[in-house]
Amino acid sequence: MANELATQSSHDMAIGSEKETEDFVTFKVGAQIFGVPVLNVRDILHLEKIAFIPLAPPQVAGSINLRGQIVTVIDVRVCLGLTTQSVRIDDSVEGEQPIGVTIEKGSDLYTLLVDEIGDVLSVADDQKEPIPNTIDPKWREYATCIYRLEGELLIVLDSDRLAESNIP
Repeated sequence: MANELATQSSHDMAIGSEKETEDFVTFKVGAQIFGVPVLNVRDILHLEKIAFIPLAPPQVAGSINLRGQIVTVIDVRVCLGLTTQSVRIDDSVEGEQPIGVTIEKGSDLYTLLVDEIGDVLSVADDQKEPIPNTIDPKWREYATCIYRLEGELLIVLDSDRLAESNIP
């Protein structure tokens, strides 16, 4: 029976590999699932200390030291209009550390402050849809496409655009 299962799953994998897919690191902001291309992601971190940056735009939560490199932390909630001010690490709920998804843009690193990390999903290209007009204009500014999953909508964000959001 184990051989049958092995043969069947190998067959299923062969069929699944014929479709073109894209891989995304997923995360939640509020109740919504978002994703960024896995090739743009460098690290997923529990953020212990975010240094405050005076006079920074509201979407900049601060900066962190990642293995000797200063990395700007972008609050995705602020970018998407879910709050007007970045949450300081001192204000986080006790016992909960903020989570960051560190992305690369050129030679620079940026950490996206998110609520909850999800899975890495491989989604078939034929499931890709354009951004509907019904999505909030602030979200459309950062979104590249959507995927309809079972009972959920995955909104793919442009990680480069999020990184550029700290530029006035």
